[in-house]
Amino acid sequence: MDLAIDADQLEATMLAGVRLVAFFVIAPPFAYKAFPGTVKVILGLGLAIGVAPRVGLGYTALDTGGFLLALLTQLLVGLGLGFLVYLVFAAVQSAGGLIDLFGGFTLAQAYDPQSQVNGAQFTRLFQMASLALLFASGGYQLIVAGLVRSFDAVPLVAADGSPGTLAMGGFASVLVHAASQMFLAALQIAGPLVVVLFLADVGLGLLTRVAPALNAFQLGFPIKIGLTVVFVGALVMALPAVVSSLTGDAVAAITGRG
Repeated sequence: MDLAIDADQLEATMLAGVRLVAFFVIAPPFAYKAFPGTVKVILGLGLAIGVAPRVGLGYTALDTGGFLLALLTQLLVGLGLGFLVYLVFAAVQSAGGLIDLFGGFTLAQAYDPQSQVNGAQFTRLFQMASLALLFASGGYQLIVAGLVRSFDAVPLVAADGSPGTLAMGGFASVLVHAASQMFLAALQIAGPLVVVLFLADVGLGLLTRVAPALNAFQLGFPIKIGLTVVFVGALVMALPAVVSSLTGDAVAAITGRG
């Protein structure tokens, strides 16, 4: 029995696999170190086989030079899309960093090798909470579905037969927009607590002027820590809605609909 192999379909599947694996290496929640590299490769190749009929439709095998160029192009496209998703979810981590900064927790800063996050308590807490919510709510499935739809926005091969690429001008504008939205989202998440801590600093400063013997500076640390612990509960309650909104932003970014 002869085994017929469609070279065009196989090549398209390989190129799609490169994009998918590159995406899983850098994009949350798959970039988490608890996912071994082998799992990321298997997941990427498995999805590539699943989307093969879709991406291989009308695909024509390239020569050696064209295939190497397409391979590099798909690697860059996958990394670029993964970085967009990373920027979106960095808002939660940045919000935790703002709370640590204004709450006085930055002295306990440490590096978490699993999540590759360098921060204090609330930076790491918010990062782990967002990852847990992504899996608990099924948000990771939306990200994977959006990644599959990215082949419509950035196909393997353009209409003229050249490798499909991200337009640099369009990608730069999307990147700037994603970065600005990341900072805005971080301020929206941590803003209320930051304002409360700032007003506490102002109140302690006025108290120092009124009663210097009270040594309000020494009282500031336990007061700010207590306020942070009390009010951060409200932020944790709002995290599911925040992660859901960020998941929608991430899907829009990688499908080109943002």
